[in-house]
Amino acid sequence: MIGTKAVGATRSAPARGPRLLVTVLPGLWVLAVLILELTVPPGLRLEPLLAAAPALALALGGECKRVLLGGACALLALVPMARFGPRDPSSAPLGTCCSILIVLVACGLANRRRQRLVRELHRTRGVAVAAQQTLLRPLPHRLDQLALAGGQLSASRDAVVGGDLYEAVATPYGVRIVIGDVRGHGLAALDTVAAVLGSFREAAHDEVELAGVLRRLERTLRRHLRERTTASAASTATGRPGAGHPVAEEFVTVLLLEVRPSGEVMALNCGHPWPFLLVGQGLGGPVGPRRPGPHGTGRRVLPHRPSLPRVRQLAPGESMPPLGLFPLPDLPAPTRCVLLLPGEALVLYTDGAEDARNAAGDFFPLAWALTEAARGGPVHPQAVVDRVRGALLRHTGGRLGDDAALLVLRNDRSRVPAQLSVPVPLTSDVQLS
Repeated sequence: MIGTKAVGATRSAPARGPRLLVTVLPGLWVLAVLILELTVPPGLRLEPLLAAAPALALALGGECKRVLLGGACALLALVPMARFGPRDPSSAPLGTCCSILIVLVACGLANRRRQRLVRELHRTRGVAVAAQQTLLRPLPHRLDQLALAGGQLSASRDAVVGGDLYEAVATPYGVRIVIGDVRGHGLAALDTVAAVLGSFREAAHDEVELAGVLRRLERTLRRHLRERTTASAASTATGRPGAGHPVAEEFVTVLLLEVRPSGEVMALNCGHPWPFLLVGQGLGGPVGPRRPGPHGTGRRVLPHRPSLPRVRQLAPGESMPPLGLFPLPDLPAPTRCVLLLPGEALVLYTDGAEDARNAAGDFFPLAWALTEAARGGPVHPQAVVDRVRGALLRHTGGRLGDDAALLVLRNDRSRVPAQLSVPVPLTSDVQLS
């Protein structure tokens, strides 16, 4: 997943164990050669093996100072060999000394070239990460009094983004959000992701109705698939790589949401999983209409959902087919998804999170992971994303079969219109200080 720490871009520091091994192994090699040289019968010369010490340090990925350390150990080992070894005193280890120096110089030059290539690789990766994050931009922490966090895990190694997409924009019609899943995964799906996201970022501001946004996405996807079909046919005719790509089977699952100022959430779903609702605790302050108290002190009513589970998946209606498979209905009507009260959160996700399996073939328990992530207080979007991503990586052992994305939004608006408030028993009243 699953940050837009999007997901997997940082590198961990080298482990202490391997670093220690790189440091001591050349010395252990020199010590072993020295012991054997001093104990074997005369006539069997093992001292040329000392020249392998700096090469061994280089092969293990050691830095220049470790290569030099290995060479220094090899040169120092010649002293006890010359004095105590069972050899002719007239034979000086000059040849072995020259061999060690030559190998040491060659290892230094090879290490310098390797370091230059590593720096170039890091720069190239940095450019690639920046380009991918430009495509799937990090979500703002707050958007029109909604707290947001998102993250993605790509099934392709070293990729920051893959075939999943999400975006949130503030418009005059409310906060509009899209999350989708392109057929396939990894870098091969990036061009379709770019087409869909680019269309959404324009249409979300231009279209008054949410259905208009969905139609724009469909037109963009169909045009994109036509262009890819033409390019695939040209590749087939010229024999270039890329021929035979199953463009006709391309599709995108899409969930469009519109969060209105009242907290009402409208949705259009094309083959995508419905979101989860997280009910937080400790909303951070009284909200809702005033009600008179028994001593004339004003009270405010906290919105309340009696007997509602803390985490539950919404199922407000049937979804339409994914984009690209069949034409949309003439008049796609948005579905009223939920009334999102202050302090509550929605969790949008792609099926890569729910379908991930461990080594035993067990599916990832997403609902349970969300319950654990939201336990013990108000829902914090970034904390939920981080905890679910960690649980997913532990479940799969870091080996994902498909891309996975997660987006969490929490309603931080301070009030709900009076006509939308729900009456509650007197025990749910909160006394103002």
